[in-house]
Amino acid sequence: MKAAPAQQIRLLDLQEIDSGLSRLAHRVRTLPELAELSRLDARLTELRDALAANATELSDLDREQRKAESDVDQVRARTERDTRRLDAGQVSSPKELEGLQSEIASLRRRQSELEEIVLEVMERREAAEARGTALRADLAAAESEREAAEDRRSSAVLEIEADRASAADRRTRVAAEVPDDLLALYTKLRDQYDGVGAAALRYGRCEGCKLALSTSELGQIRQAPADEVLRCEDCRRILVRTDESGL
Repeated sequence: MKAAPAQQIRLLDLQEIDSGLSRLAHRVRTLPELAELSRLDARLTELRDALAANATELSDLDREQRKAESDVDQVRARTERDTRRLDAGQVSSPKELEGLQSEIASLRRRQSELEEIVLEVMERREAAEARGTALRADLAAAESEREAAEDRRSSAVLEIEADRASAADRRTRVAAEVPDDLLALYTKLRDQYDGVGAAALRYGRCEGCKLALSTSELGQIRQAPADEVLRCEDCRRILVRTDESGL
């Protein structure tokens, strides 16, 4: 393949632009804000799950409290009924009177126990409400933090995209100066060799694979016509001669 030396040099300019574009793409994929957003998303999921569990806990406690209060009401009503019977003198048999008094005493003990249960449930509900309040505050803070991180990510992406657009415009202009067949070869090699299709020969070393050429290889290059497109024998990339080639 043949190409004017100036056109081959432009291939190095194109490679530099393409490498810059690759770096920009890498920056977009590895923005620190992305890791931060991932962390915050996990935190938000954790908080929302905790709030859902808290809501379920409160619902369960409400049901438990209603049940305990209903039990208290039932025992209180029975105690009041028995007390009215006792006070009204409706029981004349000593044995029945003793049994009624014993039942009233038992009911009062049971009422006291149930009222303790109600208080205990209310305390647990108060603690659960406090946890819910704290969780909602944490969720609001995490949402605010995520919004700020998303804004930073968007700003960073916009800046990178502006650089990418500028580089893409330069690439279009430079690529237009490279012959189609040389550009096709370069593009094919870029796809094959980690995004590097052309490298400079600098002081006897290929800048693509960083290996020094042998004396015989350098001798062959010296004898090659200036417009001949060369390939590195080691990495097979296009090897471009420059003023710093050491020939």
